[in-house]
Amino acid sequence: MNDSLKQQITGFLADRVSALGFAPVDRFDEAPEKHHPARLCRDAATVIVFGIPIPRGVLTSPDYDLYGIHRSYHTVYRHLDEIGLALCNFIESKGAHAAIAVPSYAPLVFHGAEPWGMLSLKHAAVNAGLGAFGRSGQMYHPEYGSLLRLAGVVTSAQMPRDPIISEDPCPKGCNACQKKCPAGAFTKSGEFRKMICLPYSVKHAIYPLALKGADALNHIERVVNTAGNDYWLACDECLKACPNNRPRRQAG
Repeated sequence: MNDSLKQQITGFLADRVSALGFAPVDRFDEAPEKHHPARLCRDAATVIVFGIPIPRGVLTSPDYDLYGIHRSYHTVYRHLDEIGLALCNFIESKGAHAAIAVPSYAPLVFHGAEPWGMLSLKHAAVNAGLGAFGRSGQMYHPEYGSLLRLAGVVTSAQMPRDPIISEDPCPKGCNACQKKCPAGAFTKSGEFRKMICLPYSVKHAIYPLALKGADALNHIERVVNTAGNDYWLACDECLKACPNNRPRRQAG
């Protein structure tokens, strides 16, 4: 177990990211086969997950919250990907280790019309002790709520694991996200439905032009991963409603 390398990585990322966690590959036993860390990195042993939050002030903008989210998301996505690439090279410079970056957003893998990450960063973040799933289907960090954007690295280097957060992140009895959801993405029992949310909230000018006709699904992965990945977020109601996304002194 390489304690020294973990310490070096923590130091390398100290002034680059706001949250960092380490998960052993054995925590991913329930991951779908095609989205298991071992399918990204040969001899995968550790998944490193890190994140940077978007500013809370974006959500309180009187007129330009969606504009601010658009630019904040896509700025931090690119920044996280650059950090992931740098971290891979750093790890490989420290010994006979392999490392591959997990992108913060695209490229995505499509199963029919449903987009999947090569590795689910939300699940990886939970496995790495960065937070826990809430009722909205999002991962909530203890300090940053669901405002934390994520990226990661899968490596063959074995490093000590971080403890998992098991507590429910949602305030007792809270269903603010369900009440505010204009898409109806929650069932009556409170189950979040991803494929109701996404078509309502994620927009791009190229989608209706490039994804037409009976064979649209044959092209969806190429379109989204090239011309269409700088998407517009048309809804942020759950983000604004969630008490976990407010400064801690105002939460509750």
